[in-house]
Amino acid sequence: MPADEHPTAPLTLRQRRRAVATREIVDAAEHHIAEHGPAALSLRAVARGLGMSVQALYHYFPNRDALVTVLIAKAYDDLADAVRTAADTAPDDPAVPRFVTAAEGYRRWAIAHPELFQLLYGTPLRDYAAPAEGPTTRAMRRMSEVFQRVLFDGFTEEQLAAADTRTLSPPLRAHLEALPPDGAPALPAPATVLMLSGWGHMHGLVVLEVFGHTSFMDGHQAEIFRMAMRDLLADIHRRIPPERTGVGRPDGRAG
Repeated sequence: MPADEHPTAPLTLRQRRRAVATREIVDAAEHHIAEHGPAALSLRAVARGLGMSVQALYHYFPNRDALVTVLIAKAYDDLADAVRTAADTAPDDPAVPRFVTAAEGYRRWAIAHPELFQLLYGTPLRDYAAPAEGPTTRAMRRMSEVFQRVLFDGFTEEQLAAADTRTLSPPLRAHLEALPPDGAPALPAPATVLMLSGWGHMHGLVVLEVFGHTSFMDGHQAEIFRMAMRDLLADIHRRIPPERTGVGRPDGRAG
């Protein structure tokens, strides 16, 4: 065993019991959200569903916000896992770039978990504020890193910095360049603009579908979404110039 590796001490019986109880509480809270929506979440309702007292639940979560933070971070992690799995298991088909399959993973998770999707992106819960740079922020950045990878892999920093966007004001450029990286190399400001615009387009289509605003499409939403994502990716890549060496930009597989 290398000198810098040390075996992890086994959990005590008390720690194992606490971990099991915590998982049961989180599972019960997710079940409650699935049945009643995020706005109806309360420690009292979760405790009632588990057959325990609110006072006993306080031993694991001191208030509703602590439970909500865990639920949001877990939902972001589950969504990021779905996106990453979709991207990493994409078939070798040039007609369906990995960005498109990643976006479809995002859509499928949202449709399968509409209430948790609403917890992440719906009306903010009254009086809840996520801790600054806390677990919810870290989980959200993890998902952002996946999209950054499938959107821009194969492009150099010089190409991304020269992407064709509208002229950015100095204050906006400074703000974008100061943003913390999302678990991946920091993007030049023009690439950040492209990524935010692309995410807004993708996310907007998913929101419309999850909240029932595209039901008139009568089951054709998946086809429309794939077409939109392919067009979106092509437009973003058209805005990124070829390498100066004369080597063309990627073929759209984006990694």
